[in-house]
Amino acid sequence: HVQLVESGGGSVQPGGSLRLSCATPGYPYSTGCMGWFRQAPGKEREGVARIYRGTGATYYGDSVKGRFTISLDNAKNTLYLQMDSLETEDTAMYYCAAGKEYLCFTRNMALEPFDYWGQGTQVTVS
Repeated sequence: HVQLVESGGGSVQPGGSLRLSCATPGYPYSTGCMGWFRQAPGKEREGVARIYRGTGATYYGDSVKGRFTISLDNAKNTLYLQMDSLETEDTAMYYCAAGKEYLCFTRNMALEPFDYWGQGTQVTVS
């Protein structure tokens, strides 16, 4: 049974930082694509960042480039999202997800069928 468990959300002032974690106990694959999504009330789901487990290559949404960093600790089987220079527009529920390799190379991350999802962690910037 694959579980993705997010943590690290909270409230922060604009310009502040937060680090989200996504523990993946029981995740059976050493390859594939892992990512972070977010969804704010009344808005569509947005793909924030992706990391390809095979090479560590990373990809970011335009709204977070230069401010957010996705990383993966393979030894701990934990995915991270370091969020710096936070803006009020970053307020949303954040979800981690995992799936097949090709999901890291598609045009619109938000529309892709990732196989496994966490329950979400709230980030509020105000």
